[in-house]
Amino acid sequence: MILRFLAALIAALLLSACGGRPDAVTFHAEGNPEKLSDWGLFTVSGGRIAARPGMVTYELQTPLFSDYAQKWRTVWMPKGVHATYDPDRWFDFPVGTIVTKTFYFSTPTGAAVPQTSGEVLKVAPATYQTGVNGLDLGHVRLIETRLLVRRESGWVALPYVWNAEGTDATLERTGADVRLTLVDGATRTPFDYSVPNQNQCGGCHVQDFHTRAIEPIGLKARHLNRTFPGEGGEINQLERLVAAGYLTGVPSGAAPRNANWQDDKASMDARGRAYLDINCSHCHNRVGAARTSGLWLDAATGDARLLGMCKPPVAAGRGTGDRPFDVVPGKPDDSILPFRLASTDPGVMMPELGRSLSHTEGVDLVTRYITALHGDCTENPGPKERLR
Repeated sequence: MILRFLAALIAALLLSACGGRPDAVTFHAEGNPEKLSDWGLFTVSGGRIAARPGMVTYELQTPLFSDYAQKWRTVWMPKGVHATYDPDRWFDFPVGTIVTKTFYFSTPTGAAVPQTSGEVLKVAPATYQTGVNGLDLGHVRLIETRLLVRRESGWVALPYVWNAEGTDATLERTGADVRLTLVDGATRTPFDYSVPNQNQCGGCHVQDFHTRAIEPIGLKARHLNRTFPGEGGEINQLERLVAAGYLTGVPSGAAPRNANWQDDKASMDARGRAYLDINCSHCHNRVGAARTSGLWLDAATGDARLLGMCKPPVAAGRGTGDRPFDVVPGKPDDSILPFRLASTDPGVMMPELGRSLSHTEGVDLVTRYITALHGDCTENPGPKERLR
């Protein structure tokens, strides 16, 4: 194992010395390559960006909101190693794993030079690309590609920002701001899309306050357990990872599965909980950075008070909006949770990082989720009573 990593490192150094770029995925056991192309992850030609062989594209049941950016996610592992399944936590990925998440926006039809256009479209079904065969760059504005790299010392987060031509991306360890205008019908909303600095990546990816270790967020059974196109056809993603040799230990029975937040056939409780889980629970869980808030929004929590029902805020300051409880069943206007999700005030909004805009559709979902809850805050719910 160590010899393979040393060989990869030497190869990378030779490529750098010769000024070349790798023509296959190249794991860097040390160092932080300046260019995304130094990793050999993608090809960019003929108006299309595509993943190298061996990279598996995946999607989440309910994705985290990031200013309406669309996301193309992939995972890659060296030959001969695999991740180990866990029903609740992130999978135990081996050293050498590279996870990518490319953030992009669709641009309006007719944009002369899509990559330099500051106008980007709000997500619409007509602009969706699965990423399975790469992305058609004809009307796509690439913004950033974030890497999570599993090294001997643990996971490392590296943010790369794409150039105006969409040909390569540069490591921006201090982050960056990209000025864009969101186009939604006749409405145009200027905003600054913020690429996080390397330290801010830990604000979400450090999900256990005790270990302080960076870990993947989306690569958990409940987020991946869905059908998606790719190698083998449109099949369950867990099955695809097993077939690729990337995952072992998946049970023969049903694996945990979150709802799709847009699925009208799912219950309002399941959809609301799925949305809060992916957007909030990396901090709001029993060992997360927001554990002392007493508001735990992960899928495993069933205690009504921990889910916010009739729970007074803890040191929220003006973030309460003069509302008495995190969640008042049946009364979203009296609840702190949707108020903070809707805000774009840095001193009020939640999540604190990763967005400049309010997710209108997400706030509407959480509003309807709270409206559907039963209970009365004049009574004290039992410790194990679940919201329903």
